[in-house]
Amino acid sequence: MALVFGSIRRSFLNPKSIKTLTDLQSRLVTTSGSIRNLAENYDEFAGRPLYLDTQATTPMDPRVLDAMLPYLTGYYGNPHSRTHAYGWESEAAVEKARAQVADLIGADPKEIIFTSGATESNNIAVKGVAKFYRSKKNHVITTQTEHKCVLDSCRYLEMEGLRVTYLPVRPNGLVDLAQLEEAMTPQTALCSIMTVNNEIGVRQPVEEIGRMCRAHKVFFHTDAAQAVGKIPVDVNDMSIDLMSISGHKLYGPKGVGALYVRRRPRVRLEAVQSGGGQERGMRSGTVPTPLVVGLGSACRLAAEEMEYDSRRITALSRRLVERMERELPDIIRNGDAEHTYPGCVNLSFAYVEGESLLMALKDVALSSGSACTSASLEPSYVLRAIGADEDLAHSSIRFGIGRFTTEEEVDYTVDKCIQQVRRLREMR
Repeated sequence: MALVFGSIRRSFLNPKSIKTLTDLQSRLVTTSGSIRNLAENYDEFAGRPLYLDTQATTPMDPRVLDAMLPYLTGYYGNPHSRTHAYGWESEAAVEKARAQVADLIGADPKEIIFTSGATESNNIAVKGVAKFYRSKKNHVITTQTEHKCVLDSCRYLEMEGLRVTYLPVRPNGLVDLAQLEEAMTPQTALCSIMTVNNEIGVRQPVEEIGRMCRAHKVFFHTDAAQAVGKIPVDVNDMSIDLMSISGHKLYGPKGVGALYVRRRPRVRLEAVQSGGGQERGMRSGTVPTPLVVGLGSACRLAAEEMEYDSRRITALSRRLVERMERELPDIIRNGDAEHTYPGCVNLSFAYVEGESLLMALKDVALSSGSACTSASLEPSYVLRAIGADEDLAHSSIRFGIGRFTTEEEVDYTVDKCIQQVRRLREMR
């Protein structure tokens, strides 16, 4: 470890020492290996459970870390410093990352605003647009199954005197388009509906919603944290005006995200926080160059490997669901099985308490719902919104499959799950 820190010190003394950075990178990560190979190099990772909770977070791709490392050591300038090379280097890296994010979603780089993550992006979009246009339009539409930060932002707007419509969803988790159009009025400023649900994986008909909003002159915002980098998303084809992105949901670093804000037709919004206005006056604060570089790299990799990842994840998802349904009776898949992201599988096991099953599956990292609300003992509000009764809502488990998930991990998880569900049912 002393050698590593020594390398870092030398790197600070000589920022152009590429050999030092290369040596440092080789000590930390080997890009040709998988996350599993990386873990095997460290004793503290031994005995950890398998990871099938990719909706909560994804492991950082080692190639993303490679891209970030130079900006954590030698290239440490503030990207907003315009008077010397340190700032210019960082600014160039930030703008390259901005273009990489834009390329993934079919946007112009000038339409990308860097934030600390999708929660901040959602707050800026929902509160910022509603407050800017409130003198002319005072109505916002969302659904009952949105992420908690969107729902809480809407409740904040209600306290500010705006009117919010919380649309129900059908039992399959999809919004009723006729009901959505009926809810739109000349006073509606914004419609916020997520692309892929973080608990049940349902894919909303975003393209149809976008066209409907455009026809009614309503701005359309979508929380695409669970979609960008995993399924094809094009902001122009889908008529999206604002879109939230999270770095750690697409194999990038935590603590960074982005907000797409359309320029033509122009979307105006009121900044949520005060400061230097670094991101086009919409978001203040020094842009964290290493994190932004990581997000850009993750987006580049997603664009290159999305088709391959999609085929693998779909096959693994099918393998998991088909075996579960074949060998265990009384299983319910929550959410539409067709209009879904296959990497998110939410199953309810009748006659089994979900928390008891999670405890029995200690060697597999799983979840009973959103990581943002899992501390609550209440059943998932998403499952209640699709009509699941309280017992089935309490018996749900979310299986997250991602880029680094293997067939062996899926098979092991299914075997253990079948074994423990049978055991727990026998104990009733």
